[in-house]
Amino acid sequence: MPTMSDVARAAGVSVMTVSNVLNGKPRVGAETRLRVLEVVDELGYEINLSARRLRSGRTGAIGLVVPRFDHPYFGDLAARLSSALASTGRHLAVEQSDASKEGELAALSLARLQTYDGVILSVVGLGYADIDRIRPSFPVVLLGEQHMPPRFDQIHIDNITGARLATEHLLDRGARRIVMVGGGDEGHASMVTLRTRGWELAQQERGVPVDDAAVLPLDRFEMSSARIAVRALLARDPSIDAFFAITDQVAMGVLAGIHDAGLRVPDDVQVVGFDNLALGEFTMPGLTTIDPSNAWIVENAVAALDRRIADRDSAPQHLVSPVHLVERGTSRASRAAPSP
Repeated sequence: MPTMSDVARAAGVSVMTVSNVLNGKPRVGAETRLRVLEVVDELGYEINLSARRLRSGRTGAIGLVVPRFDHPYFGDLAARLSSALASTGRHLAVEQSDASKEGELAALSLARLQTYDGVILSVVGLGYADIDRIRPSFPVVLLGEQHMPPRFDQIHIDNITGARLATEHLLDRGARRIVMVGGGDEGHASMVTLRTRGWELAQQERGVPVDDAAVLPLDRFEMSSARIAVRALLARDPSIDAFFAITDQVAMGVLAGIHDAGLRVPDDVQVVGFDNLALGEFTMPGLTTIDPSNAWIVENAVAALDRRIADRDSAPQHLVSPVHLVERGTSRASRAAPSP
């Protein structure tokens, strides 16, 4: 069996560097980490920490790598996945990547150290070329919008369709000027880019001019940032009568900003979010939103992992989750004009 010294020699680094990579320590650069991981996979180096693994070849642990622990969407995803795994006698380990390349690589290093049976990775920082260089010794299912190497199983959210549904709904309910909160063009197929594209397409198809000034970018998708930005925007432009928020968390900040401006929802301003968080049922009024089908995503991610665990040579699947509108109180019930 190859040793850590063998890995260090082949990668041209110190044994300490290899140890830091395998333990997910942050003080290793992304390129060095990638090189060490490549050598680890090429040599077949493994750390056996579990007698269970030695007996059965399985640890019963699945890793989930998410950008942030404190984002409600990923909390919901983790809770659903934990319950699904518990029903089959397995458990979930969650790692935070901080949406960075280094963080995602570190999480994969920890997954190797802990000898997980498989990993579900929400990809944000790593690009196609980075993922293509990795030959993990365990099954990996990717979650995310970026185009990734076809040899990996991947699940996408239908962001364009969801954003179109949200925008069409607002137009059908009489909205004339819809601001996209958190939108923008990141230059690649990201959640931000695709949801903004759906917002644009819905208006173009209805013959509504798309105003670039109606895109309100945010540095962070947080309630406080959205609240401040919306309050300031409404002070400058009171003609805005609807907001499509890029996430439900942002939408809740939008609602607060509208309240700060002394306006009523949905009488004066309508709001639609995206994620269908449980918290959306308890805003006043309840939040109209797009449901990305997290239950469906979890079911299919687990099925993809189990298929890959049973047969590493099985054909990869590339799936797109269904989306639908959940209508609540932040949008009007019919195409009614704003009340005086």
